[in-house]
Amino acid sequence: MWRHIASSALTFLVVLTFLLGGVILWGQNSYNTAGPLEEQICLRVEGGSSMRRVSTKLAAEKAVTSAAIFRIGAEYTDKSEALKAGSWLIPKAASMSEITEIITRGGASTCGTEVIYRIGVIRSEVEVRELDPATGRYVEKAAFDLKQEDAPSAFTDVRAEGDTRYRVSIAEGATSWQIVDALKSVDVLEGNLETVPPEGSLAPDSYEMREGDTRASVITRMQEAQEAFVAAAWENRDPDLPLDSPEEMLILASIIEKETGVAEERDQVASVFVNRLNRGMRLQTDPTVIYGVTEGKGALGRGLRQSELRGETPWNTYVIDGLPATPIANPGRASIQAAVSPAATNYVYFVADGTGGHAFAETLDEHNANVAKWRQIEAERTQSQ
Repeated sequence: MWRHIASSALTFLVVLTFLLGGVILWGQNSYNTAGPLEEQICLRVEGGSSMRRVSTKLAAEKAVTSAAIFRIGAEYTDKSEALKAGSWLIPKAASMSEITEIITRGGASTCGTEVIYRIGVIRSEVEVRELDPATGRYVEKAAFDLKQEDAPSAFTDVRAEGDTRYRVSIAEGATSWQIVDALKSVDVLEGNLETVPPEGSLAPDSYEMREGDTRASVITRMQEAQEAFVAAAWENRDPDLPLDSPEEMLILASIIEKETGVAEERDQVASVFVNRLNRGMRLQTDPTVIYGVTEGKGALGRGLRQSELRGETPWNTYVIDGLPATPIANPGRASIQAAVSPAATNYVYFVADGTGGHAFAETLDEHNANVAKWRQIEAERTQSQ
């Protein structure tokens, strides 16, 4: 009898162990295989949330098949206590293990609301936008002038959210004075900026910020980015350029930046100025005259006067030989690349062609014909207004 009982107990333990092993394997498989989510979602994890609360939310969103298995898997992988507050983009069919990794690895939020401070050449503005998980695209909620005193509610509301992302985006061709002046109005930043960095030393780009970062730290990141790219570009420059230093390269790049907004013709514009420098011709470019008038403190807002074209400043390339004294803006990477690798042309002239681009010429006669066409376009536009 006791033998029978012992044998039955042993059989029961074997079966129980087998079943337990099967349950564990099933749980592991459920945790690691593709999930039921049919469209990606934005999961917001509030500060102080627990894995139980998050798992319940995921189950309600039909992102996981079992809240319990999700919690057990997170506990088994030692990630239950690593939950990070923020807004996290959960991809379609993400497994529980993938979701756990997303919500515990930290870093900036990957969805939700984003505030971008756009510092431009003409104006600067604040844009509030939110990611639409269904399309993966941001939808604008509000946009207003950076200097505006009364911000819309769409902005003040998101400022209260702890997971809002902040970025400052610098336009190519903005001057150092414009950047510093605008940063003073970026209210998520702290600290003063005592001086304006040298012209050309700030890299136009998009920079992530956190509320409480200092303005000086953002400027430092811009300078470090520009220094690194300038050094790399100078190291790989074309041979025989009429440039003696990275500083001269930056000056030329800034002129290219201000002369054209058409990406495809930057290297041609660069070739005009390189050819002129090689021939000992004056550069005669209007943006340098404008900088001499404004010294980079905002847009001129009107046409140049003849007296200004004749007035001698350290930047007026109509009256000085060679390059101006300093860069006239902060050039982007494409303009820097054009400065060190211009197109191989014989062009020494260019003028607007009415399409937003320019007509290039090798001789003065060709240039004069292009100028006549441009003046005709201007006259027709004036008559049609």
